[in-house]
Order: sequence, then C-alpha cells, then structure tokens
Amino acid sequence: MTVPVPVSVPWHDLRRHTTARVALGRAGNAMPTAAHLAFQAAHAAARDAVHAGLDVDALAASIAAPDIRSVRSACPDRTTYLLRPDLGRRLADEDRMALGAHPAPGRLVLAICDGLSATAVQRHAGAVLAHLLPRLDAAGPVVIATQGRVALGDDIGAALRAQAVAVLIGERPGLTTPDSLGIYLTWAPVPGRTDAERNCISNVHATGLAPVAAAEKLLWLVGAMRRMQVSGVGLKDEQPIALT
Repeated sequence: MTVPVPVSVPWHDLRRHTTARVALGRAGNAMPTAAHLAFQAAHAAARDAVHAGLDVDALAASIAAPDIRSVRSACPDRTTYLLRPDLGRRLADEDRMALGAHPAPGRLVLAICDGLSATAVQRHAGAVLAHLLPRLDAAGPVVIATQGRVALGDDIGAALRAQAVAVLIGERPGLTTPDSLGIYLTWAPVPGRTDAERNCISNVHATGLAPVAAAEKLLWLVGAMRRMQVSGVGLKDEQPIALT
C-alpha cells in the first residue's frame, strides 16, 4: 500500500506572519494528520473556554482595588446563559438591589464579566486592571459578574448611578484564540443602550493586543469620553500613535 506523502507548500513563509490556518499542505486530497489534529485540539479548547466557570475569588484576589463586588446575571446556570442571551443582559433582582444600596454616582465603574470565555477573563483581566487602576481618576467599584453579556454593564451602571461603565468580558473563542478579552466603554449606562453607543477594544491576549496597550487605549478613550460626554459612534479613536 502506498502511503501518501505530504505535499510541500511553497508559500509556508506566510505562516510566520499570522496565526491563521494557512499553508497547511496536504496529504493526497486531505490535510496532513498533524494539521487535522491541531484543528481538533483548537476546537476543543474553544469549547472548553465557552463552558469554563469563572473563579471569582481568585480573580478578586488578583485585583488591587478597595471596593470589589460580585453579582450574577438573571441566568441561573451556564446552559440558560447560552440559550437565553436576554437574561445575560440583566442583573439578578437581589444583586441589583444590593448595588443600588451602595451607589457610586458620577464615577466610572469597571465591570468584569465571564462572557463567552471565562478563560480570557481569568488570564488577562487582572493584568489590564493592574496597569489601569493606578492611573484612573474617579474610579468606582470593580464589579465581577458571572453569566454576563456586554449589556449587563448597562444594568450595573444604572444600579450604581455611574457616570460610565467599562466592561471587560471574554470574547467568543476562535479556533486560534480561545482566550481573547474585549473591553466595552459606555457613557451614561442605562438598560437599552445599543452597541452603537459603545466603544470597543478587542483581541486582548498573548498574541494580540497586550494588556498594557489595552489599558493605555482605555485611559485615552475615558479621557476623551469625559470631555465630550459621549461614547460610541460619537467618540472617534484618535489616540496618537506612539513613535518607536
């Protein structure tokens, strides 16, 4: 029996410039075994990230902030979270009341949500806040939320009567990056805000945007947002590019 010989790929140098699955080669009319196994492993890592639970205590211990609170969305479990995105955008009633009892009016609230990748939050949220918090003026509490979507920040901000909210959340895993963190900034948060009213910083991970760069970008956006009192399409990212 003749064993298929993997065909060489003349454009393999492209792989030095991207983590995308390019120039994989082939064995006969199929992918080489190594590439196929790597794809399966990446798919499994993405599924694990979606279903992983957030270790709230460990995350809170990694954050140097005087006021850290934990809340839940209206989703009672992960299955409900995946099937009912609307419930992930709302606080559990008792947590909304608890936040409202100790508001932070006029402040920027930092909300950390597990989102679709608790793995991303566990790995990168603490590093972003380590660069961010020492330089952030008028910061309110850090709120750690489980089973949360991006818009949960609007409910959190409204309960706290916050000036603005920045949501650090695990992004939907891809087949090359299961631990990508996103940051969404919203001025005057109230339930019903649309994505057009937010600014987004995405792809915060080891081979993407570094946590320190994400913190710098957020600081610039917060300053511009406070001057203009708007976020989203009305706030353009015009941060000067650093010369190196």
